[in-house]
Amino acid sequence: MQAMPTRAAQAPEDLALYVHLPWCVRKCPYCDFNSHQSPQELPVAAYVRALAADLDHDLARWPGLALRPVTSVFFGGGTPSLFPPSAIADILAHASHRLDLAADAEITLEANPGTSEHGRFEGYRQAGVNRISLGVQSFDDAQLQRLGRIHGAAEARTAAESVAAVFERFNLDLMYALPGQDLAGALADLEQALALAPGHLSHYQLTLEPNTAFAARPPSGLPDDDLAAAMMDACLARLADAGYRHYETSAHALPGQSCRHNLNYWGYGDFLGIGAGAHGKLTLEGQVRRRWKLRHPRAYMAAAGGPDAVGGDDALAAADLPFDFLLNALRLADGVPAALFETRTGLPLAAIEPTLATARARGLLAPDPDRLVATELGQRFQNDLLTLFLPEARR
Repeated sequence: MQAMPTRAAQAPEDLALYVHLPWCVRKCPYCDFNSHQSPQELPVAAYVRALAADLDHDLARWPGLALRPVTSVFFGGGTPSLFPPSAIADILAHASHRLDLAADAEITLEANPGTSEHGRFEGYRQAGVNRISLGVQSFDDAQLQRLGRIHGAAEARTAAESVAAVFERFNLDLMYALPGQDLAGALADLEQALALAPGHLSHYQLTLEPNTAFAARPPSGLPDDDLAAAMMDACLARLADAGYRHYETSAHALPGQSCRHNLNYWGYGDFLGIGAGAHGKLTLEGQVRRRWKLRHPRAYMAAAGGPDAVGGDDALAAADLPFDFLLNALRLADGVPAALFETRTGLPLAAIEPTLATARARGLLAPDPDRLVATELGQRFQNDLLTLFLPEARR
């Protein structure tokens, strides 16, 4: 494959901040995130100090980041709701001191119904959080037990009602194609979620990810591909009927309720990542960089958030940029303007035009020359579409 002509990639004006809080009460058997079982006493103060030092170190290396408005903050995990509101307030206070945190920034905290004392939601609100993402997964007690969740259906409903009483913006995570689940069961779960009136719903198919307990010991009774597809189609239709727009592969939102933080990811925006295993993507000096921190909390805290906490920091090669960009952008139902490819990567669109033509000929990519957007077929077979843009596939 010939070397691609490049220009300097243009940094987006806005910036996002991702904060990783890596502990859970118990790791779920399907989870491949960087999460670790919580020790008997969570080292809250030490970890908050490490986060502050981590942010300070990144900003000392790239001072210009402090001048870019931060339009979203996302506390992910793990289970961030294991941390008390006072710790979240301390993290946000340090971030607002060191960064240009926009007055209307979206600040999301992931919560688990089994780890959130319901009085805490008011505390999180007072700390500065204005959006909650609640990991319900199912409203069926038997399914929750199979999934290794520490909460029951009644707790899930109570937690969601408590969130709704405090926050105008909240998301529910829901899974389908669960062990032994039929079409009626998947729709029943969805109806219970809709009854709680979330502005945003993340709806995922259970998949057996590598290096998980379920991958090593698959649960029995998983729906076959045809049944899983029927569940997806029926749930998509029900969500659309309820007024939710399917704006991203696994995300549905009422008008004005799309997740701003994740839209930044999918639009190939820039984000800082702090915390054990946190990843960041930054456009610096005309290059796109992927930067990540040490995965294990003990190693991360031992490094005290300094230079030794960095697990890696790579400038992406020109050959890798098309796949990296489209892996995100093609998740969006509306795609992105074609011109954004050159702006964000520094590559001319002509560099991938032969591959775009192939994708369009296969019906995976819309023929619109002004937008990069997957067709309905391309959304359904997204892996097939994205594989076309891998460096080895374009040789």
